[in-house]
Amino acid sequence: MPKLKTSKAQRLASEKWKKKNIGKNRYINERSSARSFIRSKASLEDLAELKELIETQISRILQKQQKEL
Repeated sequence: MPKLKTSKAQRLASEKWKKKNIGKNRYINERSSARSFIRSKASLEDLAELKELIETQISRILQKQQKEL
């Protein structure tokens, strides 16, 4: 069995944090996956589609912020 570099206490603390912060952990994982896809696998067509989706989402967020003011 290989020697683990992380202490048992640290592994337990990490698991506890993940259970307590399910939403934030999911957000971080999904953001990481999106960035990884863009950096390593996305084609030009994928990037064009993502750019359009991002621009649409930015417009929605800005409109929502304007309504809140």
